[in-house]
Amino acid sequence: MNYTEKEIKKGIKLHVIKNGKFKTNLIAIFLTMPITKKDVTANALISAVLRRGSKNMHTSAEISKTLEEMYGATFDNGIDKMGDNQVLKFYIETINDNFIPHNGENMLKTSIEKLVEIVFNPLIINNHFNEEYVKQEKDNIRRIIEGKTDNKAFYSTERCIEEMYKNQVYGLYKYGYIEDLEKINATNLYEQYKDLISNSKIDIFVSGNIDENIEKILEENESMRMLKDREGRIIYKLEKKEKVEEHEVIEEMDVVQGKVVIGMDLDINDEKQKYDAIVYNAILGGTANSKMFQEVREKASLAYTAGSIYSKYKNNIFIKCGIEIKNYKKALEIIKKQLEDMRNGDFTEEDIKNAKKSIISGIKSVVDEQDTEITYYFGQEITNIKISLDEYIQKIESVTKEKIIEIAKSLEINTIYFLKNKEEQECK
Repeated sequence: MNYTEKEIKKGIKLHVIKNGKFKTNLIAIFLTMPITKKDVTANALISAVLRRGSKNMHTSAEISKTLEEMYGATFDNGIDKMGDNQVLKFYIETINDNFIPHNGENMLKTSIEKLVEIVFNPLIINNHFNEEYVKQEKDNIRRIIEGKTDNKAFYSTERCIEEMYKNQVYGLYKYGYIEDLEKINATNLYEQYKDLISNSKIDIFVSGNIDENIEKILEENESMRMLKDREGRIIYKLEKKEKVEEHEVIEEMDVVQGKVVIGMDLDINDEKQKYDAIVYNAILGGTANSKMFQEVREKASLAYTAGSIYSKYKNNIFIKCGIEIKNYKKALEIIKKQLEDMRNGDFTEEDIKNAKKSIISGIKSVVDEQDTEITYYFGQEITNIKISLDEYIQKIESVTKEKIIEIAKSLEINTIYFLKNKEEQECK
């Protein structure tokens, strides 16, 4: 596997991942902007509208027909939040040219051209988007926003983040808000699209067994030539965490199983400490051998699910548990004991070894899928920290018990969120 990157225009970067093990090529385009309350809803809607039609493929059916003619190529898109940034993602996957009849076709070039057209040359009618498409996608976005509560585990995590980051952009929901959705029409959405395309940081990834000059393909593309230099601003920085008083939020809903999410702030001032935090999290709740899984779920039998995740973009650790509602206080007590045990160094070298083994296995598996390769390198683009997979493994292997204890001592509970049943009167 060989990875190269090059800025082809200011704020526009090409990333090429050459890997001979795959029979497909995966092309991705990411548009990244600092997330704002003003724009978050419109940007989410833009992502949805663009998939409906382009200048030469006016409908979803025409896009599907084109993909089918490309030996069953697939297209996908989505929206994400990475730290304080909103990312619009577009993908097309097609068979590598080595596996198709030699009839003069260049499937890689065609795939790049079709994806570029969908993103940068949309269907525009009289200086606005197709009104019917906008209306239909507004309805779809509305259903997504209203359906946040359908997945209680997801909803609980979102609510915990919302409480932790009140009046801050990281607390915004990536699909936006219904009150802002109502203000959007086909005309002002197109104006927002032009602003997005003119100012967003653009990253183009091409992954596969590649021989062609990708830069030349892009240089010859009319839509790409139209793109101007831009600042391509993204937001990423190590933040000094202000100590806050631990607060509890209890919300009632029609649920059978209670959901606990504990959001914690990690105050670190060096990027190198993030590797220590990754190992800490694996020991705490990131694997089946973790303290959360073994102590809260297996030994105490207080949780159906128990684990933790580390958010590297904002330096937060979130503990997540699905519990019987009546066991809330007891579960909280045992969870806090695990945090205290970690501060006191009450974990073994075997715990560290198992955690590192699990993490390194995950790092090595990055090259097993094209989308995980792209995700890995795009994450580096956001943080501006360039590190090979081998270097990543070395940094994990170098983490010591003392460094893990430092992480444990710098961790503070910010918010405890508990979702319980309306009929439950008391949590014992």
